[in-house]
Amino acid sequence: MSRIGKKPIEVPQGVEVKVEGQTVTAKGPLGTEVVEIRPEISVKLENNVITLSKVSDSRQTDAFYGLSRTLVANAVTGVKDGFIKKLEINGVGYRAQMQGTTLNMALGYSHPVDIVPPQGITISVENNTNITVKGSNKQLVGDIAALIRSKRPPEVYKGKGIKYEGEYIRRKVGKAGKK
Repeated sequence: MSRIGKKPIEVPQGVEVKVEGQTVTAKGPLGTEVVEIRPEISVKLENNVITLSKVSDSRQTDAFYGLSRTLVANAVTGVKDGFIKKLEINGVGYRAQMQGTTLNMALGYSHPVDIVPPQGITISVENNTNITVKGSNKQLVGDIAALIRSKRPPEVYKGKGIKYEGEYIRRKVGKAGKK
């Protein structure tokens, strides 16, 4: 049984939630998020509290129960506060800058790397080496941050590349360090 699925979701002030069948729509200051719930799960909205319950009882339903609750909670949180992922660029000559809404990065390749964010995602750059990805959809924010990181993942010998803020890079000793 999912302990996460049992927890009710309180709707904060400034967020409007509609439940129509298996579709939950959250509307807030940062936008609108729509979550489709599986038919094994039922959703109720009473007194600004969203509760989910299982229709059938199986292992698969238990898994969907916790997942569905988390997806709805992320939608409600996203339209109210939003989600942020921060990345750091390490390496000589590696830098990033914004050109309009496009992220332009120099990562040691013979060409610049450009990333155009999808609708609902904003990217900002502070002091050429710190990138911030913001948005109301947690999955989309994580996907765009992962896409940016994938353009030059950190390498293990010098730590050059793009890493998440606070990410630990395990370092290897080079040939000269072996004895």
